[in-house]
Amino acid sequence: MKKNNSTYRLFLLFPCFVLVILSSCKTKQGTASSAAAPAVKTSSSKSGIEGKQRVDFERVFFDANKEKMLGNYDLAETLFAKALTIDPNSGAAMYELANIYAFQGNKNQALYYSKKAAASDPKNIWYQLLYAQCLKENKQLSEVVSVYEKVVKDNPDRIELYYELANAYLYVNKLNDAIKVYNRIEEQIGVTEDASMQKIKIYKSQNNFDKSVEEVQKLIKAYPKEAKYYGMLGEIYQDKGQGEKAFEAYNDLLKIDPQNAYVHLSLADYYRSLKQNDKAFEEIKIAFRSQELDIDTKVKILLSYYSITETYTELKPDADELCRILVEVHPEEAKAFSIYGDFLFRDKKLEEARTQYRKSISLDKEKYALWNQLLQIDSELNDIAALEKDSKETIELFPNQAVPYFYNGAANIQLKKYKEAIEVLNEGKEFVYDSPLILSTFYSTLGDAYNQLKRHTASDSAYDKALELDPNNVSVLNNYAYYLSLRNTNLEKAEAMSKRSNDLQPGVASYQDTYGWILYQMKKYEEAKVWIGKALDNGGRPDPNPETVKYDPQGKPMKPYLGNGTLLEHYGDVLFRLGDKDGALKYWMDAKKAGGTTDLIDKKIADKKIYE
Repeated sequence: MKKNNSTYRLFLLFPCFVLVILSSCKTKQGTASSAAAPAVKTSSSKSGIEGKQRVDFERVFFDANKEKMLGNYDLAETLFAKALTIDPNSGAAMYELANIYAFQGNKNQALYYSKKAAASDPKNIWYQLLYAQCLKENKQLSEVVSVYEKVVKDNPDRIELYYELANAYLYVNKLNDAIKVYNRIEEQIGVTEDASMQKIKIYKSQNNFDKSVEEVQKLIKAYPKEAKYYGMLGEIYQDKGQGEKAFEAYNDLLKIDPQNAYVHLSLADYYRSLKQNDKAFEEIKIAFRSQELDIDTKVKILLSYYSITETYTELKPDADELCRILVEVHPEEAKAFSIYGDFLFRDKKLEEARTQYRKSISLDKEKYALWNQLLQIDSELNDIAALEKDSKETIELFPNQAVPYFYNGAANIQLKKYKEAIEVLNEGKEFVYDSPLILSTFYSTLGDAYNQLKRHTASDSAYDKALELDPNNVSVLNNYAYYLSLRNTNLEKAEAMSKRSNDLQPGVASYQDTYGWILYQMKKYEEAKVWIGKALDNGGRPDPNPETVKYDPQGKPMKPYLGNGTLLEHYGDVLFRLGDKDGALKYWMDAKKAGGTTDLIDKKIADKKIYE
């Protein structure tokens, strides 16, 4: 950044360099412009170089400037330094070297040569300004003040220098001196926003309420049609607790600019300070309905509502109304629909949120975060067809993002398109960087897809890789163990993984059933009965009172719960192996009612014996 600033200064001062060259090359027939005369006069008069020495200096100086203009700064530096050996008192050469060193970020050398250049010609404004800039870069702020004081004294008609002097005073916290300079500006050119705004900032920092008010009133008097000054006056009164005067200022603003949206935001603050929240909200709605108030400001306000409504949930309807106004007033703005979607998503209104995100995406397809939210909603809604379609489109738009590949693979598994799932998951895992947990999820999902195709070697390899990346992934530990048990292979490994999943996350019925079923396959029937019994106790048994009407969280009546068919069938199998054939038959019949059993359940019931 500093190098760019220096480049700007270098070319800002370029006209001076040209004039220096022209004046150095004057002939007997004419002289250079008087504007550049001080620099050249100083350069030559102090040294008194003449004849061949002067010709050599001008030639080298000219070559240095040429290289500088071509961007060959290292060569230019060498040539300017050579010119300085010919004429050690050349302010122009010192000045050029200082500029090059500033461009290169060599602060010490820049300061050294700029100081020498400034000393060589105290009246040359360009030398003084460069010296001041180099002092600033070296944090010598008191000296900066001294330089600008002198420059302003030598150039009393150049208003821009007064601003620089005032800034220098602000750097060293001489606030009152800065105010005096701004007052001198005002004396010369009248009331200006730049000077007055700086004074207002200073007065506010000094808690000088009266002076702040006086300065804003001065602006209003000078520019009676400028609406924002009335708003500023109102805010100052508001900050001071003088609500009535603030209200007067806002009403004065409405008289000159009745369509001003910002004043309604100020009025909202005013009413809020009086605890008149209904009136405050009405003012905010007026502002939101205005096309004049930019959408970014409205979004910032809604973001504050997002935070507030986390605690004060009674304000959620207000936030929803503002969101509706926003999308109505700005139907072509993607961000209007996306922030509305954020509110709805937070409140678990997934279908409505998805509608808003889709509208936002239709206006701007290049925001990956929106697609990611859309895919998450598809997944939470278990809308597999939409998830497959949306994730495919996301991959086309953002081929280097890993997550859409995962969603697409998972959707294809649900759609029983296992080959497509394997292909997209293998492609997507190559875009996972520095996230072992996400990569583990890719491999575990690949394991599921391979398992469905009975490609057991590939499936086992994928699960092993997933556990290598995330050894505590309880889902992988459970699923891998269960699939091994179904194949009745590597049961010791399956038992160890299943036990670990139950240790890491105890009380989960499906994990307990897996462990029990592995023990069953190992012919440890008594232990199997204990663990599958635990699974049944954790939600696998039928409702003991099916005639009792129960309700879901939304208040809708639920059907009687018939239990988990898989767990019930497993328990029946265990009972049969332990010699309890009547108990086994009962559990098999319950399993058939619940559903989700093996294809052998009818044969088991009919023949009252186990089949595997």
